[in-house]
Amino acid sequence: MPTFALNPEQELLEQATRRFAQGRIAPGAKEREEAHRIPGEVIRELGEQGLLGVNVRSELGGAQAGVVAYVLAVREIARADAAVAVTMAVTNMVAEVITEFGRPDQQKSYVPRLTSGEFVGGAFALSEPGAGSDPGSISTKATRQGDDWVINGEKMWITTGDEAGVYIVWARTGGEGTKGMSCFLVDRGHNGLVPGKPEEKMGLRASHTVSLSLTDVRVPKSAMLGDEGQGFKIAMTALDGGRIGVASQSLGIGLEALALAKSYAKERKQFGKPLADNQAIAFKLADMTVELEAAFLLTLRAAWLKESGKHFSQEAAMAKLFSSEAANRVVREAVQIHGGYGYTEEYRVARLYRDCRVTQIYEGTSEIQRLVIARELLE
Repeated sequence: MPTFALNPEQELLEQATRRFAQGRIAPGAKEREEAHRIPGEVIRELGEQGLLGVNVRSELGGAQAGVVAYVLAVREIARADAAVAVTMAVTNMVAEVITEFGRPDQQKSYVPRLTSGEFVGGAFALSEPGAGSDPGSISTKATRQGDDWVINGEKMWITTGDEAGVYIVWARTGGEGTKGMSCFLVDRGHNGLVPGKPEEKMGLRASHTVSLSLTDVRVPKSAMLGDEGQGFKIAMTALDGGRIGVASQSLGIGLEALALAKSYAKERKQFGKPLADNQAIAFKLADMTVELEAAFLLTLRAAWLKESGKHFSQEAAMAKLFSSEAANRVVREAVQIHGGYGYTEEYRVARLYRDCRVTQIYEGTSEIQRLVIARELLE
């Protein structure tokens, strides 16, 4: 079991991201939530800070800082605004996927525009109305016509799907199940690609989540990402890394909830003394701290394994499962400590409570994480 100590570069990135997050991202979180959008200038500023390609090679505009640094960066942005963090995380994931599986011309065409913030984001178009936890059951099809592929189908739950500069679209090019899947790079505004209106969500309201309709979307064979039939492998590789990102988002939300609860417990007086002097409240804060520290170590381990080029699927699932569930428990207790005030929009814990819930759902539900862990355990 490795012991983690941040190197000087990671510490500097963490500190710089914290200053940026608290100075630039946190002050506008409520305004962005009420407006239901993240302005393009916020995305461009993330790019200027090197936060849209933290683990991407420098020649493609990335920070080339590694996966551990990515965990630290996402955690700090999520503390300030989880909606911005999810947009940041998906864009990082799309940039990494194109970097790993794309041809040099695809990398040069798309990745610098993702990492710089020229694109408002990248979109990961895998899920469908009838294919969520089971991606092998997608029904979107790509049919070969001469030197082109023609894509038809429907996608669902696509983050930044109405604004993304590039979409990675999964479609069936062969037989049934996971072996017949391939993926394609489709540009924003392509004929036949029509985003739906943003969903009205419980949380992460500033981040748009939409459906996508693909009707006779004709792309050249050069738009295929990776080899034909490699789509499922690409998706699973991306999701493994994405789970580290969701674990990091969960940590950021949880840490902010803990900080707010601690501050409130020290200031709020009941029965003639601060809430924090009540052992029941102090023990809650202690348990919240332990859970988040344990979640952080699990997430760092998964990040370290990925950064080291080692197998990390089980560890990513463990980090995502534990961190998301721990963060939800922490936020719930933070609301409880705030009492009736925690149930009002006047206090930030209400937004954290809503934003945190989805971390147990996207990038694979908690049940899917347990399935991944169990399968590897029993092999």
